Parts: sequence; C-alpha cells; structure tokens
Amino acid sequence: MAQAVVGLGNPGPEYRGTRHNVGQRVVDRLARTLKKRWTREGASQVARAQWRGEPLYLIKPGSFMNVTGPAVERLCRRLGLDPADLILVYDDIDLPLGKVRVRMKGSHGGHKGVRSIIETLGTDQLRRVKVGIGRPGGKDEVVDHVLSPFLSDELPLIETASEEAARHALTLIESRTP
Repeated sequence: MAQAVVGLGNPGPEYRGTRHNVGQRVVDRLARTLKKRWTREGASQVARAQWRGEPLYLIKPGSFMNVTGPAVERLCRRLGLDPADLILVYDDIDLPLGKVRVRMKGSHGGHKGVRSIIETLGTDQLRRVKVGIGRPGGKDEVVDHVLSPFLSDELPLIETASEEAARHALTLIESRTP
C-alpha cells in the first residue's frame, strides 16, 4: 500500500532555508536517508522510495504554501493516493522552536497551507508531523517570521527537530504498513 510524506513549503531557492519550508527540510532529510533523488512531476518534486517493502513517495509540492491543496490533489490522483495515505510535514508557530508534535487529524490551526489541503481534499483526517518554529512577538510579524531564515544559533536545534520529525513520519508509515 503506497503512502506519501508531503513536505510543505514554498518553491524557489529564495525560500529554501526559511522557517516556512521546514517541512521540505524534513523530506529532504528522508530522501538523503533513503538515498533517493528528486524528479520533477509537473511543478512538484517527487522522490520514489520503499519503506519496509512498501512504496513510499516523498513529495515537495511545487505551489506556494497558501494554495498547495490543488497541487497535492493532482499528485494524489497521479500516484493513486487517498488522503489517508498522506503524512503532512509542516511548520507550526504555536510550538516552541524545535518541538515536534504528531497529530492524526484535526483543524488547520490557522496554517494556510494545511487549510488549502483540507479544503481541497474535503477532509481533516490527515496525519501530520508539525515542527515548531516559535511565535514572533506580534501578530503583524507572523509573515516576516515564517519567511525568514533560521538564525545560525537555531540551526542545530532545527536539524535535530528535522531528524526527529523524519523518524516520526517513518513511524506513521510503519503503523499503516500491512
């Protein structure tokens, strides 16, 4: 039974190291661990792998975060995946920097990328691995915060969190493998 880990983020090199792209950082780590290369599928990037003998897709949607639902839906159709086959990995400003949390379902919690996916797929029954990026001081600072890169002293913490998030994603895959 095929499953997919979807790392949320924005396309383009200018966003690569930003807090909002921590989900893509996690799937990049998984691709390195599994020794798989990225290939272009439409606007998205996909790494095809196997985990415990079952097909596994690592996905970086090629759309901007706030409108990522249609890109995820197109990939699901192309790869024969249902929403229950997905694990979303993304940033969470409501978690302290470096904290990782797993959820099996629920609302978007204000995350516009997750909201787009829930609205497009028509379900909130989506497995998630959330990586804390911390909340900025004021509400008007959120956009700048999520689109800013990690500070050099934050990188060791975020690398550890990315490794933990990757392990959690593989554990979620194993829990559904027959």
